[in-house]
Order: sequence, then structure tokens, then C-alpha cells
Amino acid sequence: MLCLVQEVLMACDNFEKNLKMCSCTYPCERKGKCCECLHYHRKMRELPACYFSKEAEKTYDRSVEAYLKQKR
Repeated sequence: MLCLVQEVLMACDNFEKNLKMCSCTYPCERKGKCCECLHYHRKMRELPACYFSKEAEKTYDRSVEAYLKQKR
């Protein structure tokens, strides 16, 4: 029962829209679920793929350092 309640609470009203705009090429269960993606990467001290250029995103290096390096 608790899993069902959590699943309903975690439903994203913008999932389809987010999925179309998502630039991440890494296959994971958070694709299109921006809130989950942001929380995950924040916990890992990273930024999600949507912050990176196409070239930088393909490296899968989501570190803040990689983000700053691409901005130079």
C-alpha cells in the first residue's frame, strides 16, 4: 500500500513534456522526471544533463567542474 501511495505522489504531470525536452542520453529510470533527476544529481554533488552542451553531455561527467570547464 505504501508503495502505491508513493508512486501516486511521485507522478509527474509534465512527464511527456519533460521527456520531449530531456537531453540526457544516459538510460535511467529518471528520464523525463526532472524533480527526481535534480534530487539525484544534487545528492551526488552533480548537475543533470540538461545543464551541459551536447558534446559535454555525452561524456557523462556531470560534475560541477565539468560544467564550469565547458563554460570557459
